[in-house]
Amino acid sequence: MSIGVVACGAIATHIAAIQIRNNLDIKIYPLPPLLHNHPEKIAGEVNDLLSRIEGDHSKCIVAYADCGTYGALDKVIKERGISRLQGNHCYDVFAGKVEIDQILSSDPGTYFLTDYLLKSFHRSVIVELGLDRRPELRDDYFKNYTQVLWLAQNYTPELAKEARAAATEIGLPLQIKKVGEDKLEKELLALVNDA
Repeated sequence: MSIGVVACGAIATHIAAIQIRNNLDIKIYPLPPLLHNHPEKIAGEVNDLLSRIEGDHSKCIVAYADCGTYGALDKVIKERGISRLQGNHCYDVFAGKVEIDQILSSDPGTYFLTDYLLKSFHRSVIVELGLDRRPELRDDYFKNYTQVLWLAQNYTPELAKEARAAATEIGLPLQIKKVGEDKLEKELLALVNDA
C-alpha cells in the first residue's frame, strides 16, 4: 500500500513534483493553505484527515513544519507514531533552519515569501488582511518589517516581476534568494524511506 502524505496545500505542488522525479508510491492529501492564517486549526485538521485516510495506507507522514501550532501538531503526530517535516515553518523546509536563523539574526524585520505565497499574494495577504478594503492599514501591519525576501523555489522572470509588485504593494525593498526544492526533497525522501 502507498504512503499517505498529509500536506500543507502551500507545498503540495512541490511534493507532487518530487513524487514524479523520484517515482514515489505516495498519495498526497493537501489541506487548504489558508489554514496558515489560523494556525490554531492546523493540528485538528491534520488529525481529522489522518483519521480518515490511515486505513488506506501502509503508513502516513505529515508534510508540515510546526507552522505556528506551538507544538500542537507535534502532539498529534507523536500520539499517532508518525513523522513530519522538520522546522518551525516552510521557510526552514526550503532554505534550512540555520540559514533562516542567520537571516533573522541579521535582519529580524524580514518578511518571507515562498513561491506559493507569491502566486497567491493578493488573496492570501492583501484580502486576508483586509488591505483591499482598508489600504491605509498597510503601515500598521508592515511597519516593523524592513525587507521582503522571496525564497525562490522555482525562479522565473515572471515570478520575479510578481515579487517586485508584492514588495512594492506593502512598501518594502525586495531581496531574492534562490533556494530550490532540494532541502524539501531530501527531507521528504527521508520521511518516505523511514515509513
